[in-house]
Formats: sequence, C-alpha cells, structure tokens
Amino acid sequence: MKAIPLTAKHATCTCAASSPLERKKGKAPSRKKSKGYYAKVKSGGTGSKAGGGMTAKGVAKYRKDNPGSKLKTAVTTPPSKLKKGSKAAKRRKAFCARSKSWKSERGRAARRKWNC
Repeated sequence: MKAIPLTAKHATCTCAASSPLERKKGKAPSRKKSKGYYAKVKSGGTGSKAGGGMTAKGVAKYRKDNPGSKLKTAVTTPPSKLKKGSKAAKRRKAFCARSKSWKSERGRAARRKWNC
C-alpha cells in the first residue's frame, strides 16, 4: 500500500488528536475497587457474603455523581422470600438470565450475591 503524501489541508487537520485513544476522558465516576465502591470477591460464602458487584456506598456515590440515574443495588433476598412477579423478583430473574455466561471469579461472585 502506498503512503499518501500530506498536503497543506492535512497538516492543519486535528483528526489525529480526536482519535478515541488520544481524546481526553470526561469526569466519569471512579470505578476503583480500592475506594470501597465494589464488594471484594471472596472465595466461599453465598449471597451477600460472596462479594461481587457494587456496594450500597458505591451505588450512592454513582447516583450522586450522575443525577437522574436509576442504578440500584443487587436483589440479595433469597428467591423463596420474594413474592412471585414482584419488581424485585423480575429484576433478579432478568439479571440471572443476562449474566448466565459470566465465568470470571468476579462474575460468579456477583451471580452468587444475586442468588442465581
């Protein structure tokens, strides 16, 4: 493939600076696990003791940083205690269906937390 010579038009172009890799990121909320916004993944344990996913503190901070957000914490209530067809039961069922293919340690922990 031949190299295309640069013309005066290309010399002043700012296309290269606006590439996705070079663009400066906006002020997204921190996703650092060290700040306590994500539960630690623990081997063993079930349900809420398992870890995985965002903590209540993390969700609260995310909602504060993103007004209008509808992010919610995990439905950790055992399925037997949920009323069939309730909002929580539907959220749990949808999450479990969506996350069936998650095979990483963190994904498995999140599925345990949601009682999938």
